[in-house]
Amino acid sequence: MLFPVLIFVIVVGLTFWLINSLSNREQKVKDRLEKYAQFKKEVLPRELELEESFAERVIRPFLQKIATFFVRLTPIGFKDSLRRKLVLAGHPFDLEAKELLAIQGILIIILPVIIFLSLVNLSWQNATLFSFVFAFAGFVIPQFILSKKITERQQEIQETLPDVLDLLTVSVEAGLGFDSALVKVVDKISGPISEEFERLLQEIRMGKPRRNAMRDLGNRTNVEDLSNFITAIVQADKLGVSIGKVLRIQSNQIRLKRKQRAEAEAMKAPIKMLLPLVFFIFPTLFVILLGPAAIKVINSFTKLN
Repeated sequence: MLFPVLIFVIVVGLTFWLINSLSNREQKVKDRLEKYAQFKKEVLPRELELEESFAERVIRPFLQKIATFFVRLTPIGFKDSLRRKLVLAGHPFDLEAKELLAIQGILIIILPVIIFLSLVNLSWQNATLFSFVFAFAGFVIPQFILSKKITERQQEIQETLPDVLDLLTVSVEAGLGFDSALVKVVDKISGPISEEFERLLQEIRMGKPRRNAMRDLGNRTNVEDLSNFITAIVQADKLGVSIGKVLRIQSNQIRLKRKQRAEAEAMKAPIKMLLPLVFFIFPTLFVILLGPAAIKVINSFTKLN
């Protein structure tokens, strides 16, 4: 009797084990299929292209094709100067030097043509003069906008720098290293100075020496206060001076310079107000105060006559 029972138990156990293993295998297959289903479907290049903006799909490739022609005609020194200005401006609109050259070339060609065709009633001498004027404007306008972007960026860096130095000083005095304090600055403060510090940290992580990376930061921004701060940090690193003390001194000096600049701007205010006073406010006051008296004098003379 024991032998059939033992055979029955073995057969039932093997059956349950086989069913369990098959069900686990099916479950694993389902889990793998669900895992792969969670990934994004294969996107065709055409769909990826349509997801981009109109500027990226049409305008930028058009500029790059035209840029090859203008790059050949442009002197090397002017191209290097343009690249330098784009770096100082933080590469607005992700423009490259050749793309900006293409924009200038298009404006230099198109604006005179439009003016020449629209001013049909003028003589050809005047139309030619206007065309040259607008061709010069097509060259100057992008340069003017780029210079304005550089000035705005440098002013924003200069205004944000005292707060950045305060945060760096507090972080270093609390026990963080200089690189960790820079990470705090990147997390807490936004703007161009945060972007530049983030790039600085990336260069250091890639193996670039800190001194060289910080000098490159000063060259990219060309802000006097930031360059002085970088020079002080590099010297402190060379001489082994405590960075916390250097940061505290630099923070106080930059705040003092900020106060002095504000006082200098306040001293210039009366001189700047002189022209509006003389040409706009004083004539209005003279008309209001002396106008009725002048009218009475004129009326009295007319009555006597």
